[in-house]
Amino acid sequence: MIQRNTIQCSVILKKINELKAHVTADELYEAIVSEYPSISRATVYRNLNKLVEMGKIRKVSVPNGADRFDYLCCDHYHVKCRLCGQLFDVEMDYIADLKQRIKDAHGFEFFGHNIIFDGICPACGKTKIKENKK
Repeated sequence: MIQRNTIQCSVILKKINELKAHVTADELYEAIVSEYPSISRATVYRNLNKLVEMGKIRKVSVPNGADRFDYLCCDHYHVKCRLCGQLFDVEMDYIADLKQRIKDAHGFEFFGHNIIFDGICPACGKTKIKENKK
């Protein structure tokens, strides 16, 4: 089935690329609605899923959190700050044969993987150090 690229899809994709962050659907809606007040939350959700299916953006499922939408579609890893909850890209080489290594060792059939590291971002780390000095 051919997917149409609607005006709403274009607006949403443009905003994701402008923000260059790992936004939730709600965060994206809030960023768009001020400029396009007639857009509905349902339209944003529906078109985000369409953009994922089209391969224009990537959905990152975050354990114990809302799904995030990533403007980078290449394979890469993420780290989630345990204090502020933001998701960041990890600057490291992607391990392309990781699925094959695990399959060979355990016999599973894998279709993909998302690795999200856990940590504290630099901004929260600075805040934490300041609070500890008080």
